[in-house]
Amino acid sequence: MEKLLYSKDHEWIKVEGNIAFIGITDHAQKSLGEIVYVELPEIDDELEIAEVFGVIESVKAASDSYMPVSGKIIEVNEDLEDSPTLLNEDPYGTWILKIELSDKGELDSLLDFSAYSELCEEAH
Repeated sequence: MEKLLYSKDHEWIKVEGNIAFIGITDHAQKSLGEIVYVELPEIDDELEIAEVFGVIESVKAASDSYMPVSGKIIEVNEDLEDSPTLLNEDPYGTWILKIELSDKGELDSLLDFSAYSELCEEAH
């Protein structure tokens, strides 16, 4: 978790070269409760930072998910279509989408583990 970057909207991002995996944080899945549906974006969609890439529905609410950085979607986690609760069971081991980064400089706007932890503590 300490090697990940985080958005203020509670998405995490793991960067490997020019590819990034994006998921939701443990804080996000706890806030949502039991996740019952994940709307996945289309492969080859090009999305800008802060654009909605999908919706996560739980027994409590539906919540938009936002792009922490800009990029082209190259893969989606189809396991979530049949098993959306994977996001509850292993939020940091379950990615939602994989993107090709458009601008690696945008990574500088994200939070490290320490700053994200502080954000979550302030929210309580």
